[in-house]
Amino acid sequence: MDQNQSSSSKADRKTIEKNRRTQMKGLYTELNSLVPPQNSREVKSLTDQLDVAEKYIRKLQIKVEKMKEKRECLMENNPNARLYGGLATQPRIEIHESGNAVVLNLVTGLECEFMFNETIRMCHEEGLDIVNASFSVTENSVFHTIHSKVGEFAQEGAIDRVTEKLNTFVAGST
Repeated sequence: MDQNQSSSSKADRKTIEKNRRTQMKGLYTELNSLVPPQNSREVKSLTDQLDVAEKYIRKLQIKVEKMKEKRECLMENNPNARLYGGLATQPRIEIHESGNAVVLNLVTGLECEFMFNETIRMCHEEGLDIVNASFSVTENSVFHTIHSKVGEFAQEGAIDRVTEKLNTFVAGST
């Protein structure tokens, strides 16, 4: 019975060791899959693969530190930068007119959603009819595009007045 127990425990240890090696092999494979592929076609030893992974991780750590420093530098130079955890976008507006048509391109930060509504209100005040309005969001900026035309009840010089109002409004918001 002593012999059966000893051979049984040896088998258990072998199974445990085999499972451990299989698990480690899977972990090495997973680690290797996270590292960008190397150009060489030769099969690398496990030690070489670990060295490549270590160098890659260290390079990423350095890159992250540099990016943190750059972010801090940018945030120090922009007093509004702490909004939404990143750089705030300074509002700006471009106004293009062609005959009775006006296209407004308004760029704001995520925190300035009121500016779009105010822009639409000012256009209506001066008698511009909104034909189409759209927006898109990228990172911390919102790009608004407003297509409008001079309405039939607009007074002479409506485009000039709305242009002046919008430029003053956007300049006062920065």
